[in-house]
Amino acid sequence: MAEESQKESTEKKSNPARAMWIRTSIIAVIIVAAASGFIYWRITSQSVAVDNASIEAPEIDLAPSQAGILEEIYVQAGDEVNQNATVARVGDELIKAKVAGLVISTSQKIGEQVNTNETVVAMIDPGALRVVGQVDEDKGLSRIQVGDSVSFTVDAFGNKQYSAVVDEISPTSEQSQIVFNISDQRQVKQFDVKARFDPSVYPELKNGMSARMWIYTQ
Repeated sequence: MAEESQKESTEKKSNPARAMWIRTSIIAVIIVAAASGFIYWRITSQSVAVDNASIEAPEIDLAPSQAGILEEIYVQAGDEVNQNATVARVGDELIKAKVAGLVISTSQKIGEQVNTNETVVAMIDPGALRVVGQVDEDKGLSRIQVGDSVSFTVDAFGNKQYSAVVDEISPTSEQSQIVFNISDQRQVKQFDVKARFDPSVYPELKNGMSARMWIYTQ
């Protein structure tokens, strides 16, 4: 009997401690959840997420100044060329690279007539690569400013984070990217937001890669 009485006494003493431990655990969970919710709200309220983005550089089109027969092309897609390097010949005209860069496409019309200003070689300057996102006009575009910080990922490298800075917001919408807001059937237009990064720091990034970006508004 004495042992049973002692056991009951011990249980009575331990129950308040257990109850206190449970209450403390519940409060801790609530605090962590509230803090996480606040952090998530703070991040989302001060950032614009862009799912439709890509790594791009302005295309440089090389073309003859006069119509003629495309006699030869001296480069192929993927070649790196120096400034003023000869890339093609149309008639007697030599087509030269305007800047050092990377060839991304060439004409297939060798032996055929090409018109004045018809592109025979297209190239880019890898140093001009940007991450470019299309932002709906009603999805935070008004909050984005030149100089805003950007983080982005590219599909080819999973969740690896890259950094950039907004350096251009298109003054006109992308007419070919028009979508509709189902609620009122009004046209919702998209605008390009371009963010610069240092290609020498991220040499693995290539023209045309798909990306996602987060723009942190001030």
